[in-house]
Amino acid sequence: MKKTIKYLCSLLVLLMVVFAIGKGLFVWYNGDIQAVTFSQLLAILWHGLLLDLRTSAILLLLPALVVTLTKKGLRWILAPYFVLLGLVLGAVVVGDVVMYEFWEFKLSAVHLSYAASPEGTTNSVSMGFLATRALLMFGLMLGFCIPAICLTPSRMEGIGRHWGLILMAILAILPIGISHCYHPGPLFMDHAATNPVYRFATSFGDAHRYRDLPEGDFDVAAAYQTSDAVTDSLLTTARPNVLFVQLESFGGKFVKELGGLPDVAPNLSRLIPEGIFWDHYYSNSFRTDRGTVCAYSGWISYPTVSPMKEVGMHAGLSSLSESFRQAGYQTGFMYAGAMTNMGKHQYLLDMKFESLMDDTYFTREELNSSWGANDGTSAMKMYNTIREIRPDAQWMMVWQTLSSHEPWDVPYHRLTDKKLNAFAYTDQCLGDLVDSLRTLPVWDNLLLVVIPDHGFLYEQTYDTSEFFHSPMLWLGGAVRQPRRMSVLMNQSDIAATLLAQMGLPHDTYPWSRNVLSPDYQPFVYCNYPAGLFYKDATGETLYDLTAQMPIPVDQPADSLRLGKALSILRSSYVQIPHP
Repeated sequence: MKKTIKYLCSLLVLLMVVFAIGKGLFVWYNGDIQAVTFSQLLAILWHGLLLDLRTSAILLLLPALVVTLTKKGLRWILAPYFVLLGLVLGAVVVGDVVMYEFWEFKLSAVHLSYAASPEGTTNSVSMGFLATRALLMFGLMLGFCIPAICLTPSRMEGIGRHWGLILMAILAILPIGISHCYHPGPLFMDHAATNPVYRFATSFGDAHRYRDLPEGDFDVAAAYQTSDAVTDSLLTTARPNVLFVQLESFGGKFVKELGGLPDVAPNLSRLIPEGIFWDHYYSNSFRTDRGTVCAYSGWISYPTVSPMKEVGMHAGLSSLSESFRQAGYQTGFMYAGAMTNMGKHQYLLDMKFESLMDDTYFTREELNSSWGANDGTSAMKMYNTIREIRPDAQWMMVWQTLSSHEPWDVPYHRLTDKKLNAFAYTDQCLGDLVDSLRTLPVWDNLLLVVIPDHGFLYEQTYDTSEFFHSPMLWLGGAVRQPRRMSVLMNQSDIAATLLAQMGLPHDTYPWSRNVLSPDYQPFVYCNYPAGLFYKDATGETLYDLTAQMPIPVDQPADSLRLGKALSILRSSYVQIPHP
């Protein structure tokens, strides 16, 4: 019995050491996000100890069972398992460390949906970046599987070998007591302390967990139901031509008028006094695939589901393009890169966009960036496309930019900070496009709707609502008069609000609200895979779904606002459309 216990405990210690190394790597690699002192690192290791112990015991249940049932050939039987386990440990631990830099939440099942479209990764980072991280993963794998195989004896004699299995089973079912590891303190500390393998494995049950939330007293359906009536007419015509300009990652952080950095978007600042600026507008989600569906399907966002990627959901989604087509409009979507990422091409087809202009719409010479044609090139292409449309045609188009994205390489050098300079370049291209369109006759009947797809984590985290706070500007000759709009609204509300302004129905949009309706209940609901944000006239609430605690953790969440946010979360999963 002693040999069995000693062997399994040595494997247990080895796994605990691997997880401790992972925590050290996590803190060191992500030091720019949150500085951690040595005493805080020790606290992170201590607070994560119980979850590491439980996870290690679960991973050792199979070796314990083999030791119980087999006397000979243990090393050869268990070696393949240790190699496979080493691969899992290397991929999950290193993946958690590396991906946190970009997304600032723990590795989860959500990442797999993006991994299924690898061009998003290869376009964003260099091959050298990928190679060094792969080497780190391989090194961690070897650092576990070689010692584990060497520690495993060829045979295990003696009685009482079942006690090892009993010990691992007891440790595996130890009550955690709480779902997070580090409290109180910054969420970064909790994320660093939380075992990445445990979090990754349990994340596959998140959707089911959200559907099983208590129903609550908040009538979600009524809160999202608004009439076609409007209290304020913003347009000079009911049938403008409409151009959506979807700016990649262009959150309020880069817009001076929203309290952002002062010199990144001077063209947007120049244009704001000329149009209708919505200064309490919030993007729904955190990535392009989610934001695109929110904007052009008027649909809610999900922490763990990408409706764009889930083709089976498309038939149940609303479609702004289809609403315009039924009103006699031609529709089109221009993105100067490949539309294969996250199923964008199929989504746009299913939403009945007639003309899809991707990288094949450009010459080889025009594809001058990692993602496709840079924003200057595609802005000129958009201008020429609009100029060639028949004067009597009615149309709705989308121009999606791409230059304000990793790896931040643009033909523009005004700002020294590479990231800020890329956003400044997109702002310059926006200004050039608007100024060019002014020279065309179409301007008099044109409505430009300028929005970002989502925000960007530049010197901020999800701990603040400012990530979701975004600019929305309506420009063009169809705008009745310049003004600032203080109404609180979501990205998903654009569809119903615009259709109501045009006298078109929006009854097929269950998650989109006409924010200028007399029965509108103002609030915003946003999310990302690890958390929720809810804001209304009483204040705002941020909530971490992984840790199941408010943000910041040392302040209690308003129970009424949190209850409403969780009710919306539950209802959104219950009502996921199926084919």
